[in-house]
Amino acid sequence: MKKIKKIKINLNGKEKQIAENSKIDKLLNDLKIPVRKVAIELNQEILNKKELHKIRLKKNDNIEIVHFIGGG
Repeated sequence: MKKIKKIKINLNGKEKQIAENSKIDKLLNDLKIPVRKVAIELNQEILNKKELHKIRLKKNDNIEIVHFIGGG
């Protein structure tokens, strides 16, 4: 049985371990975060939601996920 390598990333200021070579779309899916209702920043750069399936996370990446909240 092959052991899955883990890497550490920072997600909204908290350290998190994920599988090596994880992509951002999988991370959001695993966290049950609806892509339509958030903005995603990777290492201080806002990401295009159409590209999430292409972006692999690397050790020590900093991810900020901001939820949109409606109001008046």
